[in-house]
Amino acid sequence: MTTPKSLIVNTPFEAPRWHWIDHQGGLKLTEGRRPAGYEIFDTRQNTRRTERLDLVERIRDRVSQWRASDYPGVTTVTRSLLEHWHDASARQHPFYFCQLEAIETLIWWIEAPADFKQGIHVPGDGGPWQRLCNKMATGTGKTTVMAMLITWQVLNALAYPRRNKDFSRAIFLVAPGLTVRERLQVLYPGHPDNYYDLFALCPNEAMRSKLNQAEVLVENWHTLMPLKQPDRSVVRKGPESDKAFVRRVLGKLAQYKDIVVINDEAHHAYRQSPDDKRSRDVKRRAEEMGLDQEEATRWIEGLDRIHKELRIQRCFDLSATPFAPTGRSNTEGGLFDWIISDFGLNDAIEAGLVKTPRVVVRDGVVPDTQTLKPKLYHLYRDQAVQDDLGRRGAQVHEPLPPLVQQAYTLLGADWRKTAEAWAEAGHTSPPVMLTVCNLTSTAARVERFFTEGDVHWPEMRDANRTLRVDSRVLEKAEIGEKAGADKDYEERLRAIVEAAAIPADRKSELLQLRKEELLREIVDNVGKRGAAGQDLQNVISVAMLSEGWDAKNITHIMGLRAFTSQLLCEQVIGRGLRRVGYDTEPVVCPDGIERQLFVPEFVNVFGVPLSVFQDLSGEGEPPPPPKQSTQIESLPERNSLEIRWPNVVRVDAIVRPGLTLNWQAMEPLQLDPAATPLAAEMAPALGGANAWDQIQAIDLELLPDEFRLQRLVFQAARQAYAQMRDQYTGTPEYLAFQLIRLIDEFLASDKLEVPSLFHQEPLRKRILVSLNMNAVVQHLLRYLLPQNQERIEPVFDEEFPVGSTRYMRTWYTTKTCQPAQKSQISHVVADGAWEAHAANLLETSPLVQAYTKNDHLGFQVYYMWNGAKRRFIPDFLVRLANGKTLVLEIKGIDDDQNRAKRSALDAWVMGVNQKGGFGTWARDVAFEPHHVHDILQHHSQAKP
Repeated sequence: MTTPKSLIVNTPFEAPRWHWIDHQGGLKLTEGRRPAGYEIFDTRQNTRRTERLDLVERIRDRVSQWRASDYPGVTTVTRSLLEHWHDASARQHPFYFCQLEAIETLIWWIEAPADFKQGIHVPGDGGPWQRLCNKMATGTGKTTVMAMLITWQVLNALAYPRRNKDFSRAIFLVAPGLTVRERLQVLYPGHPDNYYDLFALCPNEAMRSKLNQAEVLVENWHTLMPLKQPDRSVVRKGPESDKAFVRRVLGKLAQYKDIVVINDEAHHAYRQSPDDKRSRDVKRRAEEMGLDQEEATRWIEGLDRIHKELRIQRCFDLSATPFAPTGRSNTEGGLFDWIISDFGLNDAIEAGLVKTPRVVVRDGVVPDTQTLKPKLYHLYRDQAVQDDLGRRGAQVHEPLPPLVQQAYTLLGADWRKTAEAWAEAGHTSPPVMLTVCNLTSTAARVERFFTEGDVHWPEMRDANRTLRVDSRVLEKAEIGEKAGADKDYEERLRAIVEAAAIPADRKSELLQLRKEELLREIVDNVGKRGAAGQDLQNVISVAMLSEGWDAKNITHIMGLRAFTSQLLCEQVIGRGLRRVGYDTEPVVCPDGIERQLFVPEFVNVFGVPLSVFQDLSGEGEPPPPPKQSTQIESLPERNSLEIRWPNVVRVDAIVRPGLTLNWQAMEPLQLDPAATPLAAEMAPALGGANAWDQIQAIDLELLPDEFRLQRLVFQAARQAYAQMRDQYTGTPEYLAFQLIRLIDEFLASDKLEVPSLFHQEPLRKRILVSLNMNAVVQHLLRYLLPQNQERIEPVFDEEFPVGSTRYMRTWYTTKTCQPAQKSQISHVVADGAWEAHAANLLETSPLVQAYTKNDHLGFQVYYMWNGAKRRFIPDFLVRLANGKTLVLEIKGIDDDQNRAKRSALDAWVMGVNQKGGFGTWARDVAFEPHHVHDILQHHSQAKP
């Protein structure tokens, strides 16, 4: 068996002959079709396992037998359609095997004789009408399958009007939003670009003429919402009746019985069980999966009302990811039970129907200690990145974490190379880098990183080619409502349109739209010639954008959020999987026969782990039973022991003009090459494994002109200037001049250390400095003189300005606990013997009025370390008998990082005390158990 040069091993026009399997961390080609199934990643046990879809496997066998027997039981109309659809000469492009298999499986279930379905039971969702689901990966042609389904149903319904339990001419398509609804307009037989003519779905003109009698209605799920009563109406009509609801929603379709429903992106339509409604975790899981509980509930409830009035003959679901949230965070147990055919992402990659994702397999940095995966593989798993991007109150001007900046430099180098190749090839639109963020604040910081020059590559700084998708505005656009006023964002959208190289009349039309309509117009047309999004090269979004987003020129993806499931990874990756072209090339397949396979296309991915956790394959021993847990709760009857604190997101210092560096006090800044990726190697990924023999490298050392010393100095000065200009009272010009001079002196001094001789080579050192520029700037800012601060000003969290022990949510732990008496929190969870000893002293000391262990409370102090903003969580909060509140830390060792924490805590305490309103605060650290009593004594004697 020969080994192919890419992961594409099958032609999409035939049943798959081979598939890749995970073999000792690599990929091994295996003969035969991939079994139907999906992967589950267990975060608790750090394992991955494959769940087989046994029902789909059994149905595949039955459909194959039925096909081999020449489709017994089908009507004359259906037979004519099947013969025509299998005739490749009847159309310019033959149907894919997965499309034919999907429609054949539906036909088999409705029309095949009973002996071909013996012993097969398709479960339902607990509702009164039947659902059948085709699981088809993004890019495999679901819309075409819907057109085939409508053709089959309508032509049979017209030919056999008494078979109303099998066929219907009344088709109701439900979409998850306006974007998908507009895309599905091609399913109206009278649409000028309808799929029935485009793909020649009817064998002859007579059948095509009959198809015009179809009653098709395409709507988004929002039409299924109950009718709202006008707030100011004098007349109250009461709730809308089912009859009136059906007439309003279906219009002409309401005169038909036994209608057929087609749910596109059907994973948004799941029926909640009573247990699910009571689970507090279901909403969180739904949000992680990009789903909406209200959407699911109203979608299904609306269809139930239609069924009560008209009867739903049958519902056909199509989705790439037909999962529903269950509240269980470590499994995908909510897979639809009524799936009858499966052509998943791995099948699509192996058939070349989608781009092949390439993930980082090496990056030259010390890997993640738990998974041993490269840092760039799942960026958000890095604690510094998680602490920085996950905190509340982050300001738009704050720099991104160093590792994220370094990742963008590497990925941007490859994007630039791709852009140059595309331009030489004559592409009208550039390749697009898509960033998926965790929070709107992160998206705003990423936008500023690109548009205000922090990104290393000048080609990526064009603000008019960068789109930050405001999720709130897009959500309103998807349901046709008006969003709130945001003049700055509206001006940004209009600037993108003004700068687009599109005809003036089209530009004028776009500028007349409201901002929500304009945003959807831009988003829906990324990379499309003559459209508003033609020239975009950078899209920044929270969540995964709308389901119907079909931009084909996504070549690079950056994930800046947590990924807790393979489903979520596939949803994000899916936004970049649509191919640009469908050219084929002759390839000698493993059986020695030459076939025409699609030319591979790739999407390079940083931060989105296609295999989230380490593979621990093999049976092994079953996991032990869970340990006993203790309930930790805030006790209302102990409100007198409440401890309150201000939630401070940062402390601003006001600095006078005139800057110099305190060279005597300055500690050397040591740049760690082991923590900075200078190159990355990427390989195609499939499931949880990689093709190690197809590695592509991104190496910054091959770009010496991009890392000139003068450029680095100005880049550092600009970052420092951005952080100081609001506090600096002198002229901006003088501030910039001083910063350039000081940074130039520092870079030439011995205060900048690179321990590796290999990395002291000038070019490598300049690259290392560039990738750690934020650390350089933050280091210099610590030693700027004069340090004569006029005042320090704490900035509070706008959403949660005050924290309290009474607000702590109940939680559970298996750690050792001891009951507390002087605390509003029921127990103290001791992370060590020293903390347990300290808790005992706090309980018994007459100097202590109340205390709490700082666990799950939300009290935290932010500090800078290695150029990144970190989160410091002190051990105890103690209210002394003299009224002073003490922040107490228990430490067995001391080091530079702990000193940085204490320095930040000193600034926090000083700022809070100067601000006033929260009493007197102090901080201290105990390096030995016996120090705790001395600390209490010291702060009790000191004046509050």
